[in-house]
Amino acid sequence: MEVKDSNGNLLKDGDSVILIKSLPVKGTSITLKKGMVIKNIRLTEDDAEVECKAEKMRVVLKTAFLKKG
Repeated sequence: MEVKDSNGNLLKDGDSVILIKSLPVKGTSITLKKGMVIKNIRLTEDDAEVECKAEKMRVVLKTAFLKKG
């Protein structure tokens, strides 16, 4: 399975990514800001999503909103 970011670059476990759009986190009042660097991502079974830790909580992000950092 190949997981690609918004620019078509391949992602793998442990990569760092940058958000290309501000994203509100469902169920909280937190918004992840555009340009935020997220380190140490983990791939999921879905090739359009990655799991990561941001703002001290685990979140699942769509790869369409990420670029490899």
